[in-house]
Parts: sequence; C-alpha cells; structure tokens
Amino acid sequence: MRRRALQVSINSYLIVPKAKMRRFLQTLGLGLYRAVAWALGRGVAFKCRRRGRIEPLYLHDIPARFGRYPHPKTSAVIWVHAVSLGETRACVPLVDALRAQWPDARLLLTHGTATGWAAGTALLKPGDIQTWLPWDEPGAVRRFLAHHEPRLGVLMETEVWPELVLQCDAKGTPLFLANARLSERSFKKAKRVAPLAELVFARLRAVVPQTQADGQRLRALGATVTAPSGNVKFDVSLDVAQLALGRRWRALLSDPVVLFASSREGEEAAFLAALKAVAEAGQGVQASFHWLLVPRHPNRVAAVQAIFESAGFEVRRRSQWGDAGPDAGGAAQQKVIWLGDTLGEMPLYYGLAHAALLGGSFGPWGGQNLIEAAACGCPVVAGPHTFNFTQATDSALAYGAAVRVPEINEAVEVATAIAGDAALRAEMSAAGETLVADNRGAAARTVAAIAAALA
Repeated sequence: MRRRALQVSINSYLIVPKAKMRRFLQTLGLGLYRAVAWALGRGVAFKCRRRGRIEPLYLHDIPARFGRYPHPKTSAVIWVHAVSLGETRACVPLVDALRAQWPDARLLLTHGTATGWAAGTALLKPGDIQTWLPWDEPGAVRRFLAHHEPRLGVLMETEVWPELVLQCDAKGTPLFLANARLSERSFKKAKRVAPLAELVFARLRAVVPQTQADGQRLRALGATVTAPSGNVKFDVSLDVAQLALGRRWRALLSDPVVLFASSREGEEAAFLAALKAVAEAGQGVQASFHWLLVPRHPNRVAAVQAIFESAGFEVRRRSQWGDAGPDAGGAAQQKVIWLGDTLGEMPLYYGLAHAALLGGSFGPWGGQNLIEAAACGCPVVAGPHTFNFTQATDSALAYGAAVRVPEINEAVEVATAIAGDAALRAEMSAAGETLVADNRGAAARTVAAIAAALA
C-alpha cells in the first residue's frame, strides 16, 4: 500500500513539471513566432510594391495588409479566407452553401495574392466586402477583427495563422478550417513545433477535413475534427462556354494538342529538354503535335516565353489569338509553343487539349489540383510529386482518369501516346467525368458540419 502511494506521488511529481514545460514551450514558441512575424512585417509593404510592378493588384490598398481600411465598419459578416487562385476557385460552392445557410449575412472575402483577389471579385454581391488578410501581427489582427466583427470565419485548406487563430478565440469569433488537408510531409514539419501547433489548432472551433487521413493528422495536432467532407473542388461548376470554345477550336485542328498545365519554375526547362530528347530519339513528336503551356503564376509568362524563344521556338500567346483560336499554321512543321497568358481560362485550355501534363508534379512542389482537368474530360499525366493533392490524385489514378510516370521525359511520351489514341482518350475522359460526379456534395457537408459545431 505504501509502495503504491509512493508511486502515485512520484507520478504526480513527474506530470506537473511536464505540463509546465509544455506551457513554457508554447509561450516561448509564440514569443519567437511573434518576433519573426514582426521582423518580416517590416518588409510587407516593400514586397507588395515590388510585385506590383508586374501585378498591379498588389498595389491596391496596401494599408489593409496592416488592418487599416477605407470602407466603413461592419458586423455579423460571414468571413471566408481564400489565400490564392486555387483556394478562391475552390470556395465558390462553399460560399453558395454558406449563403444558403445564412441568407441574411453579407460576405467578407479575404485573400493574400493578386490572383486570388482577381478571381474572388466575381463572387461578390451588393453589400459584400473584399479585402486583404492582415499580416499576422497582434495589432493588425486586432484591427481587422474590430473593424469587421465577423459572425464566423472559414479558412480554406491550409491557411492557419497563429495570431489570427488565437485572437479569434480570445474575441469569441468561431473560426473553422474547411476543405482541410495536411500532407504527411507538412504534418512532420508541424510536429517539430508541436507545442505551438497544438496551442493554435486546439483553438479552432472545428476542422472539416477532406479525408480520414487528413483528419487523423490534424487531430494529432490538437484540432477538434469533424467527419471528412470530401473535397469541395469536386463541386466547382465549370465555365461551360469556355470549355465548348476550347473543344470547338480543337475540332478544327488536324493534329492533337498536349497541354502542360500550371507549370512551375524549373519545369519548363525540363519540359524543353524532354521535347529535345524525344525528338532526338526519332519519335518525331514535335512534327505531329501542338504544344500548349500554361504557367501556374501569370507573372512568369515573360520568363517562360524567353526560355522557349532562346531555344529557337516561336511563341504564340493566347492573348493574341482572338476569337478565332490558335493559329495552327506551321505549328506541325516548325518549333511552335502556344502559351496561355490569361487568368481564369483553364476550362478553355483543357477543352483545347487532348491530354495534359500536371504541373508541379515533376518537381518538389507537390502537384496541382487535377479535378478541373477531370471535370473537363482531359486525360492527365502526373509526375511523382503529388503530396499536396494525394486524395484527388489517387482517386483519379484509381478511376483511370490519370496515369503517373516517374519523370518528365516519359510524361511527354505517354501524353503524346494518349493524345494520339482516340479510344484510350475517350475512355480516360469518361473516367474523369465519372470521378467528379461520384464525389460531389462536399460543400453541403462542410456547411452542415459548421452549423452543427455552432449549435
């Protein structure tokens, strides 16, 4: 009996310091984070002005980045944060579902990038507000919350900012992470700062994960996790007019089109080398296919054009095509690259293409969202790196809407094989459309989970 009492006493002695140490590490981590955020915050305005030379939207309302606004104060808005283009497109069905759940509320839409802002403008209705998410410093976040007084906030996918989350919790603003994903790689990084991560994730009202695996990783960081909703990107409505126009242009061509969709820095040079390698192997793909390349970031268009022009290619930009479509003259006999330099026209590009290479998957960027390609009926060839979109990619592979290859030279060969095989192309196209149809409904499930958590 004495031995048992002694053991309890020893356990109590060990547990208390451990809890105190965790609180100490959380306080230390938060202090270090705030110091780094303050230091980096001194360069935010400079960075916006520098990027604004190429993308003028970055010059718009820079004071809003620090919580100072030209528009009047608001209250009871439904706040959705979609940092960039992909998240803004993904939030379209979610915004519709939120409006249906709370029809009296106005929308507050925040972004971090110019491409996100440009895409978000189309979501606004009279009375809605669009602004920048404040830099993650105490003063800026306090001013943001005091000025807008959101009824609730919804962060898209991975946008968890410590100061923002902690101050929403302190103010009593319910904050949710929707369409949440956390790759194994990101989870391991978060575990390196586990005390701070757990402090922050525990103060979200709830997390609505895309998959069971995402939910397990987020729960391990201290989050309150609901049942998986699926990916709301399956609910996104296509611009059918763009898709039809792309297909109409495609029907006028005598040779297939291969698209490199959402390419990242470094991939264009690798793609160029792959074209040369395939040509030197005597497969003659340059003489029988049209090549269409769309960079992930519009501000890189000029640099991408220079890469191909320096290699002797003629570059024909989408913005110069007009309504007639791409000029196919000489493209099957010469080295010609069609370059997508417009924003928000991916359905058109997918409609024009017979097959597509998945940008971001041939380097350490984790891939891109291939759901839009599947919805457009465009077969996809993915590289080895798709860790940011694991569930969507694995589903596309399982359905037969996509194939995976280890490197970009093989990707060019496989994409041209698919593009040149009408039967295989039709089979993969139908598989993509079935994949999307089978996975709809995530937006409604997400909003139902948010409403339940509020109740």
